Amino acid sequence: MRRLQTPLWLARPTRFATLSHTGARIALALIALLLAATSLAFDTPAPPAASGDAAQRADDHADVVLYEGIVESMRHGGDYYTVAAAALRGGNYPLKPFVTFRLPTLAAVQALLPPAAVLALLWTLCIAVAVAWHARLKPAFARAPPRIVAMVLLAGGLVMFVQPSLIAFHELWAGLLIALSLAVRMPGRWIEAAALGLAAMLVRETAALYVAAMACLAFAEGHRRESAGWAATLGVLALAVAAHAHAVAQVVEPLDPASPGWAGMMGFGFFVRTMTITTALTQAPLWLAAPLVGLALAGWAAWREPLALRAVTVFALYAALLGVAGRVDTYYWGLLVAPTLLVGLAFAPDALRDLLAAALDRRRITVKRVVR
Repeated sequence: MRRLQTPLWLARPTRFATLSHTGARIALALIALLLAATSLAFDTPAPPAASGDAAQRADDHADVVLYEGIVESMRHGGDYYTVAAAALRGGNYPLKPFVTFRLPTLAAVQALLPPAAVLALLWTLCIAVAVAWHARLKPAFARAPPRIVAMVLLAGGLVMFVQPSLIAFHELWAGLLIALSLAVRMPGRWIEAAALGLAAMLVRETAALYVAAMACLAFAEGHRRESAGWAATLGVLALAVAAHAHAVAQVVEPLDPASPGWAGMMGFGFFVRTMTITTALTQAPLWLAAPLVGLALAGWAAWREPLALRAVTVFALYAALLGVAGRVDTYYWGLLVAPTLLVGLAFAPDALRDLLAAALDRRRITVKRVVR
């Protein structure tokens, strides 16, 4: 048997450390394939760059301006569905099917609060995410310097979430709620996490992928009560969506345009591209940012914690969603998982060292039986 080496950054060896010689080589090949696949981002079109001109904001951030207009009309007494239908028609947006209307949760909350209070709520949620993840990551690292690096990487995933100009984006809030839910969930303590997951779904229904993953993983681990709790939140979402569909049907007219669909089929490269746009990687050239996304995923896969399995599963599900249903103009779906992705880079040094040590190890013990 091979003696496990002392970790570089982590408090204990990664899950790759115990792989066999052959298993480590297979894992290295898979990581190399993953890094090669990130180059698909070069063949994926990026959304048009913002002009930076305040006068062109309606064109640069059309969806944000749409949501801001809905909230402002509600502050003046407008009904959400009537106001949203008028705004969608005015902006030449589709009104069919009903999912073209966002759930009213976020708009209702923002309409009740002054803009300064909404911004304070957003920043408070960002701080809560940082505090919760610091608590979860602290035991993972043996020393303070790598722990600081991990928190800097977390901050790199939150750069889009503190921008006041994007405060009307539903994915912004849902992504923070998912990140906070993932951090606070622990074995035997899941009610708070499930409640945060429900809040995320009521803001943006695509957060249901996260909740479904949590329910399935809890069931697979034998936590039947927890799994049922997560499933119950999906039932609440189903009731909310049914009521939402009924309300939308009351304001949609026969001649209103329908959506062309969401089968963008952009592939894995689009997921990589969205991660480079929605995190601090947007400041790096694509030839560097794209493989870093793959390396972050590999780092998450290496961390020997149930939390890491959940994170990797969630990343994989949203990569599939973006790759199949995403379009160039829906790149902001990546905000649902952007906050925590880059943290995986903090696990990568130990992951690669453990894999190389296992793959290159040639020591063998030969046991001989001597008969006297």
